[in-house]
Amino acid sequence: MLVLFESPSGYAIFKMLDESKVEAAEDLNEIFSTPENAANAVKLKHFKKFEDTTEALAATTAAVEGKLSKSLKKVLKKIVAKDAHERLAVADAKLGQAIKEKMNLTCVYSPATQELMRGIRAHVDSLISGLPERDMTAMALGLAHSLSRYKLKFSPDKVDTMIVQAISLLDDLDKELNNYIMRCREWYGWHFPEVGKVVTDHLAFAKVIKKMGVRTNAESCDLSDVLPEEIEKEVVALAQISMGTEISEEDIMNITYLADQIIEITEYRGQLYDYLKNRMAAIAPNLTLLVGELVGARLIAHAGSLLNLAKHPASTVQILGAEKALFRALKTRKDTPKYGLIYHASLVGQSNPKNKGKISRMLAAKCSLAIRYDALAEESSTEMGIEHRAKLEARLRSMDEGGKGGKTTHRPDKWTNKSELKMYDSAQDFTIPAKKRKIEEIDESLVQEELDTSGLIVSDGNLQTKKKSKKDKKEKEGEEPTPSKPKKKKIKLEESIEVEQSTPKLKKKKKKVKDEDSNGVDTADDTLEVKFVRF
Repeated sequence: MLVLFESPSGYAIFKMLDESKVEAAEDLNEIFSTPENAANAVKLKHFKKFEDTTEALAATTAAVEGKLSKSLKKVLKKIVAKDAHERLAVADAKLGQAIKEKMNLTCVYSPATQELMRGIRAHVDSLISGLPERDMTAMALGLAHSLSRYKLKFSPDKVDTMIVQAISLLDDLDKELNNYIMRCREWYGWHFPEVGKVVTDHLAFAKVIKKMGVRTNAESCDLSDVLPEEIEKEVVALAQISMGTEISEEDIMNITYLADQIIEITEYRGQLYDYLKNRMAAIAPNLTLLVGELVGARLIAHAGSLLNLAKHPASTVQILGAEKALFRALKTRKDTPKYGLIYHASLVGQSNPKNKGKISRMLAAKCSLAIRYDALAEESSTEMGIEHRAKLEARLRSMDEGGKGGKTTHRPDKWTNKSELKMYDSAQDFTIPAKKRKIEEIDESLVQEELDTSGLIVSDGNLQTKKKSKKDKKEKEGEEPTPSKPKKKKIKLEESIEVEQSTPKLKKKKKKVKDEDSNGVDTADDTLEVKFVRF
């Protein structure tokens, strides 16, 4: 049995001395334990060295894709001529199938074959003679770098540098064209100011200047291929009553040159836009479907490349182009911007002002996925872009109609206190009617006698105990009552108040009043002192 071994330095074909040992994968580890045992198990039959890195890269890429390279085909032809009956052990099933179809060789692929390849790879330096280890290391490193560049597939169709340059030039052309048109309108307006208000299209205005020249040629000049019939008649009528100044032939010649520049730049801008549209459809088709050619190209140019843009998260894509506003908002602690370059996308422009932030956030999330698919996918298709575009349009319609759209999540209503104050209903009470008592008429003299005997008196409709005086007590005890002292007669006193200036307190002077009553007893009222405090 023959073994096809692929190395960075070339193709090697070994012959297995004992085929019975290949069937048991466990025994192969013992066979290739040492270089001496490996030399006794396999023997090098043929070795084809690669001439340069290009040939090695072509052979490796063909093996990766499961194809038969030209160099391998030449090697196998020699084997077919000599040992056509031998079986060939290969490391890749696809490659074995291709060899079987084209070279009519029986190929073997099994787990034992993988162990055999591993054992040969471990002792390849000793099995292949005449190949220094330094050369094999250098060839392996060069092949690894070449293979990495090949896998990235930097084809001319996927170069995004052209998009960056094209969109930058397109922006510059717009600025210069705007300046040229403004200068041309102002310059020609000194001669024919009325035509600027009638002809609003810039390209048509430049063509009118180039074809008509001075305003006196308006009647003889045919402007039907530039202007509509109604506007052409209006221009002719205004040329007869124009209030503009007269200009020389040299002046109108320079104005015509400026008009020619405007026409040429406008036509070149259209060609550049078509070129940019085609490049965007080839490099980033899904991004183009979501945001358009101009916005997608500006996003790529702002990030530097499509690969750099693919590394940005969706939140960065959303505010890309509004860095100055973002840092100003962070510095002043205000609200951060909701959109940047993505604001000019058609989906954001179609939405209501209150929904622009939501739509820009959702669009940035879908754009982030589309950019990564365009930058890193091996096969380019527009299925993802079409699907995301349809979802965003459906969500936009639902938001404009006032619905929630998307996922139907239950949102609780605002809590309101629905408790009601219940009044007491006295009509539901059940009461037992009370019986009226008859008021009996009683003799007042009998009642008074009963009260006197019991020692009670009636005061304010209430019964109270009658207080006994000392006289009544003595009479009751049998003693004679002492004569009572005459009562002191209270006399109203005239109060004189003396206000002291030095102190805030006012004192009422004491005053004694003597009065003689009928019994000749002097009476004096109690002294009264009143203090007034000033606050």
